[in-house]
Amino acid sequence: MGERLGDVAEKVRSKNAGPFWVTIDVFCGSATAYRQVEAGLSSAAVAALFGVSETRLKRYDLPDLHVVKFSLPRPAVQGAAEDRDMHGAGWAAIVAAMPLTPNQTGA
Repeated sequence: MGERLGDVAEKVRSKNAGPFWVTIDVFCGSATAYRQVEAGLSSAAVAALFGVSETRLKRYDLPDLHVVKFSLPRPAVQGAAEDRDMHGAGWAAIVAAMPLTPNQTGA
């Protein structure tokens, strides 16, 4: 198994992006780490991890900031009885555990 995202990124953070969406920020800390994350973390893999259609996942690659950002719909509206993470903070740990695949394209 290759390196995990959390081993390469300086910080992985998730939070609410309104009551219907969650945002996951991957702070890489350097251009080298950014290139490794950008190439090794596919949108398809992130979408599959959360059971979301890849067409519903939004990805933002920000090379000047060394950040890769994902936004995706929450499985339940924030605060609903089915909502298991009201603040959206727990999603980061799930993404940080993902393996990076060296020869993928980022998108």
